[in-house]
Parts: sequence; structure tokens; C-alpha cells
Amino acid sequence: MDLALYDSEFGYYARAAQRSGRAGDFFTSVDVGPVFGELLEVQLAEMSRILSSRFVIPNFDLLEAGAGNGRLSADILRAARTRDPGFYESIRLHLVDASAEARRAHAGTLGDLAGRLASSGPVLPEAFEGALIANELLDAMPVHQVVMREDGLREVYVAAAGVAQPFQGCDRRAESPAPQLNTRLTTDDGRLTTDDCRLTTVEGPLSTPALAEYLERLGVTLEPGWRVEINLRAVDWVRDAARRLRRGFIILIDYGHDARELYSPSHSTGTLTTFVKHRSGGPEGSPDSPAWLQQPGDQDITAHVDFTSVRAAAEAEGLTTFGFLDQTYFLMGLLADLPNPQSAIRNPQFKTLMMPGGLGSTHKVLILGKDVGAPALRGCSFRMRVT
Repeated sequence: MDLALYDSEFGYYARAAQRSGRAGDFFTSVDVGPVFGELLEVQLAEMSRILSSRFVIPNFDLLEAGAGNGRLSADILRAARTRDPGFYESIRLHLVDASAEARRAHAGTLGDLAGRLASSGPVLPEAFEGALIANELLDAMPVHQVVMREDGLREVYVAAAGVAQPFQGCDRRAESPAPQLNTRLTTDDGRLTTDDCRLTTVEGPLSTPALAEYLERLGVTLEPGWRVEINLRAVDWVRDAARRLRRGFIILIDYGHDARELYSPSHSTGTLTTFVKHRSGGPEGSPDSPAWLQQPGDQDITAHVDFTSVRAAAEAEGLTTFGFLDQTYFLMGLLADLPNPQSAIRNPQFKTLMMPGGLGSTHKVLILGKDVGAPALRGCSFRMRVT
């Protein structure tokens, strides 16, 4: 999953500055239009006021992790320049994305807003004071997939067809733009050579005891045959972000569930899936040749987020949880602060963001804070509910 999405030469995200939108493979809240950024600006401006009322902070660090080409931050900055010029002038923008193609697009996307850009890089700044936003980042972090068998928990590995060992590497010197399933294959040390480069899955012992410990910590008991994903990378990432945050807030927006729902019969086939031209491959199909294993580098691969573990990791680093709620209720809490709320309600963009069964309910919002007291945030003012 890491190679298929982020390999510097063949990775799905590495090869393009933007993958979402009508011409892309999936649709995000940013693709709906600027109203999403305009509503987020309401919350960020309030967070800035909260910080400045408690501390002397000359600048407000605004970080967007998984920023893509920077469209969301551009929408936020435009709204701030119009509605909250003092807040706008205080912003130091940091755009973070693993893709060099996306980073090269940042200045062009921001245009006349580029004066607010303080940094553009692949990792979070060493320290910051303000707010971090991550919209649909955690779901694209590589996961482990495990399956419960009668004799215990097993991990799912990728292997070359006909080879009963995990896949180690591929000779990608072919002329094709992405790794294909029928190109010549070798292990990193050159021991295996085959013209049959079809990929399949094999089960084996757990690669790390952290996987079993993860489920034990949640009190999760999997039934034989259940197949689930464990995102150790997301937990490590939020811990790292919490340590880098001196004081301020973190807003995480993604599709996922609390652990009780994610590791339950309703998701017992797993959530690992793909998106190509707005169609999901789904977790269904042959277990040894699932959709996510086909055409690596040419499709998005994603899995639902375990917000229980993400929240616990943040709180273990000293952060406070201010809210965990559906995107619908988060945006409703911010609506009243727009210049013309009634006009916004009639806006088709707003209706799309709120749609039950769509972006409004599938996407959850987790709001965290550090050394900011106990403020009542606008985004948590409408209803604290997760569906």
C-alpha cells in the first residue's frame, strides 16, 4: 500500500498534484466548492481569538497536512482575507504533502495569497502554534490487514503468484508508466525471476506484536473469518503531531468509526478498498486477488479510520478532545457565523456537504486542543452526534 500510493516514481499520489474531483477518481468536501473552506475559516478564526486572548502570539501557524495542491487552504485564506483581515494577516501557512508534484503546485494554487505561505514540505514543521487541519489524510495511510483463523490471528501479505512468501520487490525498469501485473519480477537480492508478475495474497505470522496489542488495548475480539485493518501509521502520526504542537488545535476530518463499530460484524470483511473514476472496488471479491491488489499505482487505496485509537493516542500526549461528531453537525455549528446563513443553506454546495449517507454522515470530525483551556467551540455548538 505504501509503494502503490507513495513510491516516488510509481506511486498513485506521487505522480499527480490532484487526484480528486470530477475528472479524478474520488470526490472530497474540497471538490464540492469553496463553501467548505469558508466554513472551516469560521472555526479557525475563533481558535485564533481563543489563543490570542490567553497568550501573546504574533502569528497563527495554520498547517494543512495532506494538503494536495493546496486548494482547501486557498479557500480558507480567501474567506479570512474578506471576513477577518486581522486573522488573515496573522496566518503563517504551512502546506505538507508527501507528493513532490503536489508541492510544486502550491504557489500556483495560492496565487495572490502566496504571501501567507511560510513553508511547503513533505513533513510537519518541528514546532508550531496555531491549528493543524488534516482532511482525508489518515484514511490514505498504509494499513496492516489481519484475519482471524481457528488457530489465531494471521497477517495478510502480498506475494507473487505461485510464490509462497511475501512480495519483496519488483524490477520496475520497464517502459510502462506504472508497475504492471505481467512484467518481469525479481526480489531485491535478485533470487527470484519470473515472467508471471501477477500479485496475490498469502497469510503468515504477524509482522509485529503491536497488531495483537492494538486489538487487545481496544478490548476487541475477532470471530474466526473476520478480516480487519489496523492503521499503526495513523496512531504514530497523531502522536508526532501532538508533540510538535506547542499550543493550539488539531482538526481531523475523515471517514471512519469508533473502534466498537469498526471492529464489529458490520465490517467483518474489512474496509480496505479502491476508487477509480468514482467507483469503489469494495472489500468483496476473491480474498487472494482483491481489488486493492490490482493495477498498483493506478488507483486510490483507502481504509476507514479507527477514531478511538487516534483519539487515545492524542490524549496520551496531553491533548484534550473537544468534540467528535458527524461533519453535518460540525458545519451546522459554524453556519450562523457566515455573512448570510440562509443563502448558504440554499447553496447546493452546502447541501452536498450535509447530505445524509454522503459526506455529511460518512465523514467524522475530531477536534483536539493543547494548552488552550476549555473553550466552547462554534463547531461543537449544534449537536455532538456520531451516526
